[in-house]
Amino acid sequence: MTPALYRLLTWVATPFVRPLLERRRRRGKEDAARLPERLGYAGLPRPAGPLVWIHGASVGEAQSVLGLIRRLAGGTPAVSVLMTTGTVTSASLMASRLAAGAFHQYVPVDQPQAVRRFLDHWRPDLALWVESELWPNLVLDTNRRGVPMALINGRMSQASFEGWRKRPGLIRPMLDCFRFVLPQSNVDAAHFTALGAGDVRTLGNLKFDAPALTADPAALAQLAASMDERPRWLAASTHAGEELAAGRVHAALKARVPGLLTIVVPRHPERGEEVADSLAALGLTVARRRSGDVITGDTDIYLADTLGELGLFYRLCAISFIGGSLVPHGGQNPLEPARLGNAIVTGPHMGNFSETLGLLKAGGAVVEVPDEAGLAAAVEALLSDEDRVAALAAAARAVALQGDGVLDRVLAALKPLVDEAASRARP
Repeated sequence: MTPALYRLLTWVATPFVRPLLERRRRRGKEDAARLPERLGYAGLPRPAGPLVWIHGASVGEAQSVLGLIRRLAGGTPAVSVLMTTGTVTSASLMASRLAAGAFHQYVPVDQPQAVRRFLDHWRPDLALWVESELWPNLVLDTNRRGVPMALINGRMSQASFEGWRKRPGLIRPMLDCFRFVLPQSNVDAAHFTALGAGDVRTLGNLKFDAPALTADPAALAQLAASMDERPRWLAASTHAGEELAAGRVHAALKARVPGLLTIVVPRHPERGEEVADSLAALGLTVARRRSGDVITGDTDIYLADTLGELGLFYRLCAISFIGGSLVPHGGQNPLEPARLGNAIVTGPHMGNFSETLGLLKAGGAVVEVPDEAGLAAAVEALLSDEDRVAALAAAARAVALQGDGVLDRVLAALKPLVDEAASRARP
């Protein structure tokens, strides 16, 4: 595969793009009101002055750069920040989290015409790519326009590395477009270097320096009152199959842990109805947050099928299981509960956060279980051992604080590019 062949194939696929987006819209995976943005038609005017464009795939990538966006949008020189992502959940989250001077748009599909429309309108003066969301047309066309680019908080899993290694004719030209790559870890640095990246600098993981997830104080007080002193645990950012596992764990423990409450927060809240039905089929009493259901003494599962409230539930629970790890997904960010002082439990599939998990293990800050039975045993043990929970929580918080200063180092590396962007900006 070469850039020319990839571009030709995406031209040939043009007639299929709109039908594909329509199918995704019907499944709730696209925003009907903003679907034109996916075809490169801007939903907002371009602000005057220098514009920094930051792109990340979804919620995790977007949240990891919120602090960076805040500093860029409020810094000197004054710049506007365009944040693009590709998912409905990330767009909803960004609407409430972006700093003044920053705004969100959906990334265009990687089809030549859509990319051209996007770049013609926004004319970015600097482009920053987050983690590993590399679309060939978008990367290469941005570079052809002379826009300086950098890859920040770069992540390259072993699976992605093996995949790209089979396509050197495509990945090397893309990596050549970046002035430098700032990987999350030494492992990621080795992967990017092996794939052909030139200037690779390991400055740390921005997720370590991200602000703690927020929570509405009124909602926190109301939920805490409704839960009273009931023993509880959280299954956070769960994927298909993990909600049922959490339900079976609850069913197995409820007779031995009087008053037990299990809180489930699906990674994709649009699955709420499906998840509620499957848990109810186990004979459990489910209260859905999206439906406004209240927690009563009979509630077994509180299903938090809403967006952007995970910080609320990490504060309400001392014990948190990290979703995406009991099924082969690669896990979710364990630093979010660590930062809020939770005792963390994970399954065996944490490959997307292997280095972070290694730090948590070295710090005695995580309980890793092999399967559902192990999860049940770990949750039961922690529910009966407050000292162990407190020790795990303190260790997790200490690990999370190791990243202080990463944001400053990344900003220092980016400063020459930001200054260049300000000097080249057109009216």
